[in-house]
Amino acid sequence: MKYFLIAGEASGDIHAASLINALRHCDAGAEFRFFGGDLMAEAAGTAPMVHYRDMAYMGFIEVARHLREILGFMRTARRCIDEWKPDALVLIDYPSFNLKVARYAHSRGIKAFYYISPKVWAWKEHRVKQMKQCITQLYSILPFEPRFFAERHGYDVKYVGNPTVAEIAAARRGFASREDFCKLAGITSGLPIVAVVPGSRRKEIADNLPVMIRACEAVGRVQPVIAAAPSVDAALYRDVLAAAGCRTDYPLLAGRTMEIVSHARVALVTSGTATLETAIIGTPQVVCYRMGGSRLLYNLYRMILKVNYVSLPNLIADAPVVPELLMHHCSVHNVASRLRDLLAESPARRAMLRGYDNVAQALGTADSALTAARLLTAHFTSSCG
Repeated sequence: MKYFLIAGEASGDIHAASLINALRHCDAGAEFRFFGGDLMAEAAGTAPMVHYRDMAYMGFIEVARHLREILGFMRTARRCIDEWKPDALVLIDYPSFNLKVARYAHSRGIKAFYYISPKVWAWKEHRVKQMKQCITQLYSILPFEPRFFAERHGYDVKYVGNPTVAEIAAARRGFASREDFCKLAGITSGLPIVAVVPGSRRKEIADNLPVMIRACEAVGRVQPVIAAAPSVDAALYRDVLAAAGCRTDYPLLAGRTMEIVSHARVALVTSGTATLETAIIGTPQVVCYRMGGSRLLYNLYRMILKVNYVSLPNLIADAPVVPELLMHHCSVHNVASRLRDLLAESPARRAMLRGYDNVAQALGTADSALTAARLLTAHFTSSCG
């Protein structure tokens, strides 16, 4: 069978690569074309038609500025559907783009499958109507989603487990020892490590990295290590810090986010998939999402959002497991205060670790990629054992 996959960011590249490997297990003759990254390329044995780093635009202004490129990517996707005629279109998150491709595939008689559901429970719930029309099956990786879709929309959505659980278990086997990690990062002091995880998009990095670093400096006697996204040039991190008047010589490691977090005493994490990765690893964290720091924008988002939390650990537990410092609340003072508390053997640190246990229990241990691959191929073949 022929599979056309689309992942538009770094986390999607990770999850889609696992799915490609699982599809190969279920379908020995599988062929792949895709929009994605280097991990998908390694799994598929071919280069991406479009790399996700060229698609990582966020916010209305940035999207408008790059509209010509985005429309070009859409034309490429449509051409692949028309000329290659895949048996299945497989979409990984990235809903603004992917739902448009799904609608086009549906018009051409191509079945579309969604692995990692759009977060319509938080905003843009109107998308569910379109999803029901053009998505053959929706695979959820968050345990609370099937109930949401069933109760509010009568939509049968399959929870397949969460890929982060298996990905971290596999990644741990390749983590360097503490001694080797410190050598790799150029760390010579015995100070506690703080993992600084400012996101994978340029604007996220520009908004969050200076606040995170200044908070570390305000606390003092810690060793920040910056987790760089593999798709972002290291010079950007240095330029952002220099523009903010911060030191630029902090250790910076690309493509090692989970390893950095595993060796850290505390992590400062931009809201997103990394918050769940950090919880599964078991490192206490402060969730930061400055996004310009506007109080007005914060109030606007609070009116739009349909959920009480934005970070995945809190959403899964339906409780404030980790502190969320959003927009104007994401100040140097507030981040430093939470960081200082979690560095110590404090009640807050112990409570967070207990909350992590609840998150792990809710996620379960199913191999999400293999479960999704089995469900997907069942639409076409019964050969997957």
